[in-house]
Amino acid sequence: MKIEFFHDVICSFCFPMSHRMREIQKKYPNVEIIHRSFALAWDEADLIQMFGSREIAKKEILSHWQQANENDSLHRFNITGMKETDFPFPTSKNGLLAAKSAQILGNEETYWSVFDKIQEKLFVENKNIESMAIIKEIILETDLKWEAFMTTFNDNKTLEAVNEDLQLAQNYGISGVPFLVINNKYSINGAQPLEVIEDAIQTIAEKEHEPLVLVEDGSYCYLDKNGTWVCE
Repeated sequence: MKIEFFHDVICSFCFPMSHRMREIQKKYPNVEIIHRSFALAWDEADLIQMFGSREIAKKEILSHWQQANENDSLHRFNITGMKETDFPFPTSKNGLLAAKSAQILGNEETYWSVFDKIQEKLFVENKNIESMAIIKEIILETDLKWEAFMTTFNDNKTLEAVNEDLQLAQNYGISGVPFLVINNKYSINGAQPLEVIEDAIQTIAEKEHEPLVLVEDGSYCYLDKNGTWVCE
C-alpha cells in the first residue's frame, strides 16, 4: 500500500497528523509513505493577499492554533510563546524547499525528520522557520552536510520537485492539508483520529477494487474559493 501524505510546514493540523502517521508507519511497516509538498502561503505576497498584511495574518492564523492543539493528543503547541514573538508569520517556501532538499539528499525518512523538526521549531519553540539561520540549526541536527544541503536547496531542480508536488495536489483536487491519497484513488481528508485512519487503511486493503473513498470531517487548513486561508 502506498500513502501520499500532503502537508505544509506552516499547517498547524499537519503537526498532529504527522505524529499519527508515524504511529501508522510503526503499526504497518509495509506501508510506503511518500511525502508531498503543499503550500498554504508560498511567499509574503500570498499572506498579504489573503489577510491584508503579515501582522493580521499572524493574529488570524494563531487563532487556529487552539483548535490544532486540541486535535493534538500531545498538546504540544506553545500558543502564548508565539504571541510574544516579534517576527511575522512564516511562509511555506523555505521550509518546503528544505524538506525537499533533505529528501533528495537522503530518502523519505530524511524528509520526514526535517519536516518534523521544522514544525517543532515553529509550533513548540516558536522560531521563525522562514529564516535560513533556523533552517541551518535544523539541518545541523541531522546527518546532512550543510554545504551539500545549500547546494541542493538553491538548485532549480529542487524547486521543480516541489512544484511537481503542488501540481499533483491540483490534479488530485486537493485544496487543503493534511491530506492522504492511498494507492492513487482513495483519500483521507484532514487530521483524522488515529483509529479512523487505521480503519480506513484496513478497509481499503480489503476493498481495493472500490472507487475513491473520502473520509471527511477531519480538521484541516485550506484555501477557500476567495483564496482565503481557513482552518476548521
